Formats: sequence, C-alpha cells, structure tokens
Amino acid sequence: MVRAEAQVRHTFRTKNQKVIDNNLQLLRAGYAWSEENLDFQFEIPAIATEEELVVMNGNEALSFGISAAGIEVCSMYPITPATSTTHHLAEYIDNLGGIVHQAEDEIAAIGFAIGAAYAGKTPVTITSGPGLALKTEFIGLAVMAELPLVIIDVQRGGPSTGLPTKVEQSDLLAVLYGQPGDTPKIVLAPATIEECFQFVILARKIAEAFRIPVFILSDANLATGVQPFPRPKLQAEWLAGPIDQSPWPAGLKPYQWDAQTGISKRPIPGQEGGMYTLTGLAHTPEAKVAYTPENNQQSSAMRSRKLAAFGRSLKPPAVYGGDTGDLLLVGWGSTRGAIEEAVDQARARGAKVSSLHLHFLSPMEPGLKEIFARFEKVITVEINYSDDPSDPLITAENRRYAQLAWLLRAHTLTDVDCFSNVHGHPLRPKKILEMITRVLNLEN
Repeated sequence: MVRAEAQVRHTFRTKNQKVIDNNLQLLRAGYAWSEENLDFQFEIPAIATEEELVVMNGNEALSFGISAAGIEVCSMYPITPATSTTHHLAEYIDNLGGIVHQAEDEIAAIGFAIGAAYAGKTPVTITSGPGLALKTEFIGLAVMAELPLVIIDVQRGGPSTGLPTKVEQSDLLAVLYGQPGDTPKIVLAPATIEECFQFVILARKIAEAFRIPVFILSDANLATGVQPFPRPKLQAEWLAGPIDQSPWPAGLKPYQWDAQTGISKRPIPGQEGGMYTLTGLAHTPEAKVAYTPENNQQSSAMRSRKLAAFGRSLKPPAVYGGDTGDLLLVGWGSTRGAIEEAVDQARARGAKVSSLHLHFLSPMEPGLKEIFARFEKVITVEINYSDDPSDPLITAENRRYAQLAWLLRAHTLTDVDCFSNVHGHPLRPKKILEMITRVLNLEN
C-alpha cells in the first residue's frame, strides 16, 4: 500500500494537494472494500531496483526508437493496431525537426516514403497486414531502386480485415514473398518492448548501409503490452548523419555493385555529378533500362548478395536451457516470454527441453541446422495457422505448417514440426507446457 500511495503522489505530482488527497482517498477506499468483500487475495511482492526504468507499450517504444534513430520522415495511413505509434510520434517529432505525414491511403503513404528516400532521407512507414498488402508494388520498387526504407508492420489477425484488435504472427511469408519477382529484404522481429525501441535504430543503420528495405515485425501483443526496461542512454551514433552533398566521384556508376557484397554507393539528388535515373525497370549499373539476360541475372544476384553479406555479420542464436535434449522449441516475436516460462516449468519436471528465439528472419541467424541436429525433435511455437495432424483429410503430405516452420524446413532441411493457433490471444505458458507434456509423454 505504501508503494501504491507513492505512485499516486508521483502520478499527480503536478496537481494541487486536493487532487492528490482525493486520489489517495479513492485508493484507500478501494483497498478497504476488497479486504472486506473478496474471498481471497494475492500478495505479489514488488521488485525493488535502483536502476532507472521507463515503462511503455510497444508502439510507444517504436515511436521513441524512430526519434532516437534520427528518422525525420514518417509516412503512414491509420490502421489498427499500428496507429498509436504515429499518434505518439506526432506529439513531439516536429520539435526534433521531423514530420509525420498522414497520406490519403496506404499506397500513397509508402510512395511518399520512397520519395523521401530518393531525396536522401531514410524514412519509415508504419502499417499492419491489410496495409502491407496495399504497399506491395511500392515495396518492389524500393527493392529494385535500392532505396533505404524502414517498414514497421504491427501484425494483427487475418486474412482480409480479419481480427483488427487481436494478435497474430500472420505476415511473415507475406513480407518475404508477397511481391512479384525476387525481392530480397532484411526482416527483424523484436521479442520485447525494449527491442521495439532498439530495433528501429538498428533497422535504419542497416537500411542505409545496404540500400535495402528493412522490415520490423511487431504485433498487437507487443503494441499494447506494457513493460519496464532500463532508461536508454541516448547516443549520438544512433542518429542519421547529414545528407551527403559532396561531389559524386567521377566515373562512379549509381549502381556500381561490389562483387563481394552487392553494395553500391548511394547517389543523392543535388550532388554535383550525381544525377541518375531511378526506375522500377531492370537496369544496368549506369541506371539505364536494360532487358538483357546477363544484366538481369547480375543485378538480381547483387541485390540478393546483400543478404549474404549482412548474414555474415550475424552470430548463431543462443539456446535457452540445455544445448542438447529431446525437444527444442523455436519461436519469434512476442512469444518469447511464454515459451521460456513453459520450458522452465518442463525442465523442473525433468524434461530435456530447450528453446531458441529468432530475431533475424531474413537472413536467418547461422548455425540453425547444427543446433537442430542436437535435439530429437524441433517444434516451432507461433501465432498463425497450421493444420492439426488429427484433423479430417489431413495427411503428412498435405498438411500446412505454421509460417516459421515452413521457412525452417526449407532452410535447414530438417523435419521441423509446429504448434500454433489463431485464437487471437497471446500464447500462454500453460498451453505450451501442455504441448510439451504431450510430445514428451511426461504424464507417463
């Protein structure tokens, strides 16, 4: 009660004493009523800390991350559950020299962002699943033109307008493969609200360094969930640098791809000698439209090679629990806490179960095949649809797997199974533990 009263005083510290006293009186009255009328009570001890913490939801963390990254242009169209990110950002971004542009629709929003990218900025556009579908053609343009762009997708239930206020991890395959032709892009998936903040900073740096769209896959669970985390210590290197207006090097082509990495220097309009044609058509290193077989093969290879180059910077993911065992659970995004809690409970019962959580989904972290080989069975835990093997007409041949399971089966050539649902709710440790118990026959 002492801590609760202190919180009330802190919350209303800018008000007069009468407001503080009235709220303290309400708190005490509610506490007294519950003691008198409720049959049982829970005592949840507070965890004392000397560390300075901030408390926010995932959408607020994304908006603060945008500012901390020095991103000055956010272009969006309102869509649940992503909208509050831009509402929060719009409250203060003009004080930092930036803008939130609300376009007339999702297509115009990403078109505006691509224009800002061409002009030298690294913009962000924020959406959810239906908006992602509308942005499809422009995402392909950003890939072909090799423009830095951060795309935040706060996932919700689908298909179509689906479950606007409910959680799903339903957009992974759409992000990776939802465009015609080969459209490589880098995809990050924060697992915590703190990572929602940090990953925007990382995404901007990657987008600029590799001239490539970078996706951040959040979801409704992270968007509205609230967590404390250590107050970030702002760093100058997080910010985007000034737009390069130095003369363009003589003889350098606008798409002069490095054969090892696929990266080329980014020309900015206004640079002396840096004029070039931006097009969504296949083009040569000189930015000239060309349909020759050799050119299209080379340019496709160079755009793809960026993923290989970035992937070389990644480390194998850490395994939570034992390094070997009977079962490995693999998750991504907001399911991490529930998975690890279930693993802890199962291991306390003697089960040889561990988990692994992926943060990079394109390219994936290295070493997965070797890690999987150390476990008898590998199962993904996801919030998207998969067929239950016991359902009518479902066979091992026609079964549809959850989205990460599809990717991991192809990526590692391992028989990865899946546990998923589309209830629209966050996965709970109890349900995951029940699955572990069933798979490992713990009840026997």
